[in-house]
Amino acid sequence: MADPDPKFDTDQRVKHSVRRTLSRVSLLLVLLAGIVGWGYFGYFTLKPGQAAVLLLLGGEYKTIKSDGWHWSLPPPLVTRAIVNYDELRNIDFGFRGNEDASTSKEKLDEATMQTSDNNVVRVSFAVQYKIGDPFFYLYKIDDPARVVRDAAQAAMREVVGRNTVDGVLRDKRALVSSDAKKILQQILDGYDSGVLIDGVQLQEVQAPEAVQAAFDDVVNANQDKSRLVNQAEGYRNELIPKARGEAAELVASARGYRDAKIAEATGEAARFEALFAEYRKAPEVTRTRLYLETMEVILPEVDKVVIEPGTAQVLPYLPLRSVDPGVTK
Repeated sequence: MADPDPKFDTDQRVKHSVRRTLSRVSLLLVLLAGIVGWGYFGYFTLKPGQAAVLLLLGGEYKTIKSDGWHWSLPPPLVTRAIVNYDELRNIDFGFRGNEDASTSKEKLDEATMQTSDNNVVRVSFAVQYKIGDPFFYLYKIDDPARVVRDAAQAAMREVVGRNTVDGVLRDKRALVSSDAKKILQQILDGYDSGVLIDGVQLQEVQAPEAVQAAFDDVVNANQDKSRLVNQAEGYRNELIPKARGEAAELVASARGYRDAKIAEATGEAARFEALFAEYRKAPEVTRTRLYLETMEVILPEVDKVVIEPGTAQVLPYLPLRSVDPGVTK
C-alpha cells in the first residue's frame, strides 16, 4: 500500500482550519449583529412633559423626565413605561361636560349629598390632577382614575357633611372647594398614588327640586337684602361727608361771627372808656359834645323841624332837598 501524500494532508488540514475559522467568525458576526440589534431596542425618546419609568428585572431602577433621546438596557432586562406626567387630567362629578346633572341616575347619585343640618343638596364639581410620581402612579395602585374618582367623592361628601345647607349654597363655597382639595390630597397620599391634585371646582350647588323654589326665595331675599344694604351704605357714605362739610362751614361761619362781635364789642368798650376818661376831666363839655354829635346823626333823618319862638332872630336853614327830592331851587 502506498504511503499518503504529505502535501495532500497539509491541504486538508488548512482547508479544515479555514472552514472552522470562518464558522467562528460568522458566529461572532451573528452574535454581534444580535447584540447590536438588541441594544438598538434600548433607545427611546421622550417628548416634553413625558416621563419614563425603568424597571430592572421587575424592580424600580430609574425615572427619567428630561425630553430627548435616551438609552437603557433593552428588554427583558429593563422594562419601560412612558406617561404624560405634566398632562392635566379632569374628572367630572354630577355632570359630564355641558350635560345637566339630572340626565342620568349615575350623575344624580354621585351629586346628591347630605349637609350637617340634615338637608339634601346636589353638588356638581370637577377635579383636576396631574401625575406627581410616575412610578407610584403606574405601579402602586390599580386603575388610578377610579381611585381618584372614589377618593374625590369621599372627600366632597365629608366636607359637605361638615357644613350647613346655607354654607354650601352661598356662604362657604370657596371654603368647601379648598377643604375638599386638601382632604382628597391626604387620602391619595395615604395610598402612595403618585397623584397631585391641581384643583377642585364647584360647578353647581342646588337644593332638591321639591324645595328649590323655597331656596330660590331665600337666595333672592338675601340678594335684595345685600342690595338694600349696599344702597344704604352708599347713601350714608354720600350724606355723612356732605353733612360734615356743612357742619364745618357753619362752625367756621359761627367762629367768624363770634370774632367780629368780639372785635366790635372790644372797640365799643374802648371808645366808651375813652369817653369816660374825657367826661371825668370835663363833664359839661363832654355832654355837650355828645349831644351835638348825636344831633348830627339824628337830624338829617327827620322830616319835620320845629323852631322855637326864641330863635326867630336866627336864619333857619332847611334842607329841603333832603326832605323832598322833587323840590328844586
